Amino acid sequence: MAIQAQEIETLIRETFPNAQITITDLAGDGNHYAAEVIDASFAGQNRVQQQRAVYAALKGKMDGAAGELHALALTTKAPEQ
Repeated sequence: MAIQAQEIETLIRETFPNAQITITDLAGDGNHYAAEVIDASFAGQNRVQQQRAVYAALKGKMDGAAGELHALALTTKAPEQ
């Protein structure tokens, strides 16, 4: 089952309401996306901590073979000051 880019953004925005979020469908199949999430809450966190927070925001949509989202190339960072 495919997932829409807007649904991914909505899930992320629930956890990061002020983030700058860009979602790109890489293959046009609704299963392979890239996401860039820029949020002030990432300041002082390493990349792994930032990405874990975003994956948690997806609420299981990437979990196992039954996940709706097959692949997500994720870029996270705090805004530049």
